[in-house]
Amino acid sequence: MRFTLRKVLLFGAGILIILLLLIPKLKSLNHDNNNASSNATFGNAALPVSVHIIKPERLKNRILTTGTVLANEEVELKSEISGRITEIRLDEGSRVRGGQLLVKINDAELRAQLLKAQYQKKLAEDKERRGRKQLEIEAISQEDYDVILNELNTVKAEIQLIKAQIDKTEIRAPFDGVVGLRHVSKGSYISSDTKIANLLDINPVKIDFSIPERYVNLVEEGDRIVFKVQGYDEEFEGEVYALEPRIDPATRTLQLRAFYPNKENKILPGAFADVRLVLDEIENALMIPTEALVPELKGQKVFLLKNGQAMPRQVEIGLRTEKNIQITEGLAAGDTVITSGILQLRPGDQVTVSGSN
Repeated sequence: MRFTLRKVLLFGAGILIILLLLIPKLKSLNHDNNNASSNATFGNAALPVSVHIIKPERLKNRILTTGTVLANEEVELKSEISGRITEIRLDEGSRVRGGQLLVKINDAELRAQLLKAQYQKKLAEDKERRGRKQLEIEAISQEDYDVILNELNTVKAEIQLIKAQIDKTEIRAPFDGVVGLRHVSKGSYISSDTKIANLLDINPVKIDFSIPERYVNLVEEGDRIVFKVQGYDEEFEGEVYALEPRIDPATRTLQLRAFYPNKENKILPGAFADVRLVLDEIENALMIPTEALVPELKGQKVFLLKNGQAMPRQVEIGLRTEKNIQITEGLAAGDTVITSGILQLRPGDQVTVSGSN
């Protein structure tokens, strides 16, 4: 009797445990059924979407890149010889003309050598004159006269050498430009390694930049660039005037150089430049937002709004900008392209317009 009662109690406890475990499952099933019913109720409702109405517009094919501003001409002023500076005729930050004397090095010793050589030349000329007359009356041989003439020519060559050395004591501007900060003073002893100052021609300036090699066949001399530098909100316009005749194998880019007049000397060499290279302009281009495009294995498609329904359309694409993409085939001006909710759309779905862009 006791054994039978114990079995009944155990059986009842087991049934209770099973019921407790089933309650959450039943609630979950009921919730899923309610959701399914709710989804079925709203499945036929129109999906709100944003749209874009296609209008022909001008498309500027351009490349965005970065570059560096360079001086038109730039040189470090240095002396070819060693010596002590006796005179400085340059003001830091001032404009100078090509050929203008900037620095003078002591040339007293060279001028003394020049004076000595000039006296020797006078004597050699007198000796050559007498030798020539003697040769005419055959008082000396041709060989003796040649020795006298050689002495005169040697002295002349020595004078030219000394003058060339004196010229090296005068450091002149090789071109028109602006002198930078000088690094020497009057009385300084300098050598060929001593930097005196920088001389730059910054009117005009050059802009060096690179573009990916896939654009090589699209760029040429005369193409227009627009660039910006730090410190100015305005944009500056330049023109490409030279292309490197090779692709850089390390970066797979083509080096270009543009020209900017810089008449007001606003742009300084060394500045970082944001460059926009304008390749060409396309009239009446059909552009859509990039988010409206749906990539597929066989190409690209968009969804058009037709009579309140989403209808797919295969398209061919062209150039891309920061936010839009050109459609070359598949669409026409006036078509309405759906730009939001793309991943939820199926062909023929009912949609309602909630906004446009």
